[in-house]
Amino acid sequence: MKKLRKYTGFENLEKTLVKGKNPLKTIDETDGLWYNISMIGKRIIAFDIGNKRIGVAISDPFNEYAMPCETYFRTRNFTADVEAVAKIAKDRGVGVIVCGMPVNFDGSESIQTVKTQEFVEALRTKTDLPVELEDERFTTMQAREVQIQGGIKRADRKKSIDSIAASYILDGYLSRMKKREQAKRLEEEREETE
Repeated sequence: MKKLRKYTGFENLEKTLVKGKNPLKTIDETDGLWYNISMIGKRIIAFDIGNKRIGVAISDPFNEYAMPCETYFRTRNFTADVEAVAKIAKDRGVGVIVCGMPVNFDGSESIQTVKTQEFVEALRTKTDLPVELEDERFTTMQAREVQIQGGIKRADRKKSIDSIAASYILDGYLSRMKKREQAKRLEEEREETE
């Protein structure tokens, strides 16, 4: 019999429950949302690396969607900033780090691209986790638009714009991974039928 966990919130994720003879119940047959333990993977964290602030976003336990978290305010010490970002990832218990890569609208490198690449290379030396790159074009513009639509005052926007942008970076990464998995599955099905 497979163990099932009842999802009632992140704080209750470790509680294990076993249900009757058929452990694979549907949502309608239970009093909550049930899922198979094997469905959960390591969460993914994303960073929107800027000169003054670093936005942080994290995936849900199923790596389906991105949630903005906090904003790290950079110090004037590059090494301390890199170590702080590595610690944030470690403390969150993630399996992958995604960093937004700023490029110009035409895809060419900018000054900020070089600064981010330096930060990412330093981060790779401070963690054993894989560090992936994701195109971050338009994410800050999208974040700003969400804030304006949400009625957030101009003075308060800096507090959350970077974490919202990081959530868009992570969302793009998760979408790309889903498409890759789907293509892989289709290829495997094609091979089985031949």
